[in-house]
Amino acid sequence: MVLKLSPLVLGFWRLRKWGFTAQEILALTERAVELGITSMDHAMVYRSEAAFGEALALRPPMRDQIQIISKCGIRPQGFGELGAESVNHYDFSKAHTIQSVEASLRDLGTDRIDLLLLHRPDFLMDIGEVAETFAELKEAGKVLHFGVSNFTVHQLESLQSALPDPLATNQIEFSPLQMSPLGDGTLDAAQRMGMRPMFWSALAGGRLFRPKTKREVAVVSALQGVADEVGAMSIAAVAYAWSMALPSRPHPILGTCKIDRVEDAVSSLTLHLSREQWYRVWEASNGAPVP
Repeated sequence: MVLKLSPLVLGFWRLRKWGFTAQEILALTERAVELGITSMDHAMVYRSEAAFGEALALRPPMRDQIQIISKCGIRPQGFGELGAESVNHYDFSKAHTIQSVEASLRDLGTDRIDLLLLHRPDFLMDIGEVAETFAELKEAGKVLHFGVSNFTVHQLESLQSALPDPLATNQIEFSPLQMSPLGDGTLDAAQRMGMRPMFWSALAGGRLFRPKTKREVAVVSALQGVADEVGAMSIAAVAYAWSMALPSRPHPILGTCKIDRVEDAVSSLTLHLSREQWYRVWEASNGAPVP
């Protein structure tokens, strides 16, 4: 079964802060699906899954219209039934991964996770044990596809070497203010492996709307200039289009609960930036022209 994610992904890591009712969560999800955003990003540590599960229970057929992404492996201190006893740590052990998946399935009220990501690198990761865990979860039909989040190229390739099936994605931070994946090999590896990355904080955590430093002001100015030229609804739309212009065909994650911002993000799918426009934004962030 081939994993098909929507070009944009709706992120729910702030769901607890939104204070939405189940009906409001359902309404947001339904509108996103109407706009073509069918992939929903969660994680065990977001504590978003139980609330999202309650929303899905109001309209069970919605489950088959969406792809649920979840993550496991982070164990914060004192985090409920899956928490660490004394110190924050990472845990890709078979026992913890299966326990985390079972908790996610229960909270989401579903029988499967479409895409499970190992949330951040566990330096004690045993790639053979992870491969065995993935095989067991897939055989049981509890997880359909697997990926990673915030992995370096070497960590990614090491894990992939132990797996029979290709990893689906590496979810990383990328934006016009966080361009390190362009130079550290992460996006080159994605192309080489045929993997479409996912980008979190694609709007730089909101700094594009509150520029303070000289660099931030320069980037926003460049984005606005391109927006004026291509007739974009906002600099946010240009920032998404700028990211999606990369040949690895990434999926930006939207971190908003506001429908108008979701609609604005969707407008980025029709924007086309020239190479000159793309490099103008890069130059503003880099602080110097292409050598």
